[in-house]
Amino acid sequence: KLTNFMSMTKTADCILEPLCFPEQLSDSVSLASSDDCCLVSCVFCSHLAPLSDKDQLLKHLVLDHKLVIADIKLIADFPKYMLYWKKRFTEQPITDFCSVIKTNSEGPAELQENYFLLCDVLPEDRILREQLQQKRLEEVLEQQQKERNDTSFQRTCMFCNEDFTGNRSVLLNHMAREHSFSIGLPDNIVYCTEFLDALERKLDNMQCFYCEKIFRDKTTLKDHMRKKQHRRINANNHDYDRFYVINYLELGKTWEEVLSEDDRELLKDDDDDWSDWQAHPVCAVCLFCEQQEENMEKICTHMQEAHKFDLHKLKTELNLKFYQQVKLVNYIRRELHQCRCYGCQKKLETKEEVVQHMMEAGHVMQIPEISHWDQPQYYFPTYENDALLTALSDSESESEGADHSSDVPVFPEDISNLKAIKQNSVLNKLLKDRGSSS
Repeated sequence: KLTNFMSMTKTADCILEPLCFPEQLSDSVSLASSDDCCLVSCVFCSHLAPLSDKDQLLKHLVLDHKLVIADIKLIADFPKYMLYWKKRFTEQPITDFCSVIKTNSEGPAELQENYFLLCDVLPEDRILREQLQQKRLEEVLEQQQKERNDTSFQRTCMFCNEDFTGNRSVLLNHMAREHSFSIGLPDNIVYCTEFLDALERKLDNMQCFYCEKIFRDKTTLKDHMRKKQHRRINANNHDYDRFYVINYLELGKTWEEVLSEDDRELLKDDDDDWSDWQAHPVCAVCLFCEQQEENMEKICTHMQEAHKFDLHKLKTELNLKFYQQVKLVNYIRRELHQCRCYGCQKKLETKEEVVQHMMEAGHVMQIPEISHWDQPQYYFPTYENDALLTALSDSESESEGADHSSDVPVFPEDISNLKAIKQNSVLNKLLKDRGSSS
């Protein structure tokens, strides 16, 4: 195959990587830094090519110098890699470093050509690649530490145009909490400003983050992302890889491969004692503020004491079944998210202003008519990770079904008097009623 490839370079232009039609300008191009615009020199001559167009230089190496460099994508710093070998090739012959591949070996001598393969099978090349990778990792970790400690961060939320200052985590946590859009834990992200720039460009182009389809306007895009639950980025879009520290951890491995190796190591562990394993509790969030509690009892107590909202009382008075409770919680969350009082439909600027208004006006327990919120649309959670929904329980009348359903006969499996059961069966009663009515 390599021989066929080499022979094709004599008669056709080279395409060293697969091509694709982009729906818009690639983020990797628009995010090009000053390093991407620098010129990279050929290892043999004075030919120069921009780093953003490595294919041009690789094509030149193959056609003019018959040099093939293996695994280009695994080279962390391509310009420094080329400078190193440019110096080494002036000190020793290329055959001291590269494998020699003869094309058309069975043909006439005049049609045979020697190509040179430079790869990490050579210990010197492998060490160089590892050193470049280590240096890149150190630079990324240093940049990440700067961003983690930076308190001068300023940015507007791309969803609600609210301004945030201080640390980047404030904005990222806001987007996850208020807009159900999470790009991961702040401590796992690097080059955060460029990352957010890339995402904002997608919104400006009316492009969905996940499926990357383009829509005619922002309203349609917003509805699409909400209904399809596409409020997350596409993990298969490798333009995002550079923004996650885990992608710099090990040479030539993606975050998926690193995590899978960790899983394999866990599976090899012979210790099956899980007695000391403790799950991290999933906290339920208050309907009216950001208070979190580990169980339903604590969060209900907080809402009753801090906001005068008694969920148990509403459940009892309205005789709410489980799915009606779900609808009510989703309805309240959506109304408050839209900065609207559900008691009088008054709309204010912020959620905090709405809660204050409801407390002062006594609208906290003023729930609209059940027909207003007991609708199918409120089956769907306002927040995808709303742990409060999983903590809800059936009403007391349902949970104590044995006490409230004494009129329903319950028979054990060990039937001792089958004749008596048949005489008292519900089916016989129905048939008798039907016969008398006819």
